[in-house]
Amino acid sequence: MVTAGGALRMLASGGRVPEGPRLTRGRRLAIVVGAALAAACAPAAALGAQRVEAESMHLPRAAGHVVRDASASARHALVFVGHGVARASVGVTASSQLTIVVRADRCSGAPQLVVGVDGARVLSRRVTGRRWGLVAVPGTITAARHRITVRLANPHRTRRCLRRLRVDRLVFTATPAAATAPPPGAPAATGRWVPAAHTTWQWQLTGTVDQSVDAAMFDIDLFDNAASVVSALHARGRHVVCYLDAGTYEPGRPDSATYPAAVLGKELPDWPGEHWLDVRRLDVLGPILERRLDLCKQKGFDAVEPDNIDGYSNDSGFPLTADDQLRFNRFLADAAHARGLSIGLKNDLDQVGALQPSFDWALNEQCFQYNECDTLRPFATAGKAVFIAEYELAVSSFCPQAQAAGYMAMRKRLALDAWRETCW
Repeated sequence: MVTAGGALRMLASGGRVPEGPRLTRGRRLAIVVGAALAAACAPAAALGAQRVEAESMHLPRAAGHVVRDASASARHALVFVGHGVARASVGVTASSQLTIVVRADRCSGAPQLVVGVDGARVLSRRVTGRRWGLVAVPGTITAARHRITVRLANPHRTRRCLRRLRVDRLVFTATPAAATAPPPGAPAATGRWVPAAHTTWQWQLTGTVDQSVDAAMFDIDLFDNAASVVSALHARGRHVVCYLDAGTYEPGRPDSATYPAAVLGKELPDWPGEHWLDVRRLDVLGPILERRLDLCKQKGFDAVEPDNIDGYSNDSGFPLTADDQLRFNRFLADAAHARGLSIGLKNDLDQVGALQPSFDWALNEQCFQYNECDTLRPFATAGKAVFIAEYELAVSSFCPQAQAAGYMAMRKRLALDAWRETCW
């Protein structure tokens, strides 16, 4: 049996992938990786592409089956008729755009295609065309092994009506930037600074910043520090990150009065006066946060750490969904990049797979205490920095694991003053 990795190695060495056995209902075949795309995808072929035939994905019998289809690329397709998820593990060899080739067999409304990457939903779209069409997944799939899932979200069956979704193949087309992407730590094509994977760091959000701390990166509060502090740190050869609350409202900030009551949700436990925000309201929050990012840029910061960007998984007071959070977080990433700032993904572990392509590094609190640090692996695999702060554990209990994983971890006080114990 040819595995996905084996097929890729054969392709890279000029070998041929042997043909698999004839398909039978419900049988799982090897993943076949093609060297060229079908005519509809020909422009992308010049950039390099991998293909996964949908019929090679594992799908429960109740959810669908493989059918012969002369119009499909391998003359077979995967048909979804019920609830269930098709799965494949794919070793993507370069940063790529994922495209799904699909068509609808519909009745009583169009079938809805849902695609997931590493456990996070990255696409949900109705398919209306009866002919094969291309559906592009937003964002970039990094060079790493990924778990890809495909499903029909709205199966419908009556005596006269069976809604079906037909999938031909998954195509991973290398993005133009993949061949020229700078190494971690080097300036990106836009000129923004991105921390290297093993950048030493300090995180101080209270008190006067102790600039004597031996760290290459300082993460400090946006409002509490003047441009002169940023300039002084630059003079010492440091890079500086501005901390700001993005998903919550804080009283007492210079712009607190600009938040209307309609976007304020429940109060955060242990943080009097701080409220979750309705991140669906980008029409209101977008301009406020863009002004904060403008201030970050004006003060000379190199990057931004937006806090509390996981409201959908908390008791926010609003019916926030994972899609609402993805949309908000990607807005922040795009807005930071537009200003030449790199941006870190703060916590939000459940959406790491979907958001890693949009964020330049990650910062997490207490993932070792709660046994969640493996969730950050997509960042490390992509060569991106992972910064971790623990509050209650002794450094001896987590530093060996952090060092083995390539994470930059340290112990801090909850007050986030200058004190720290590092793992490097």
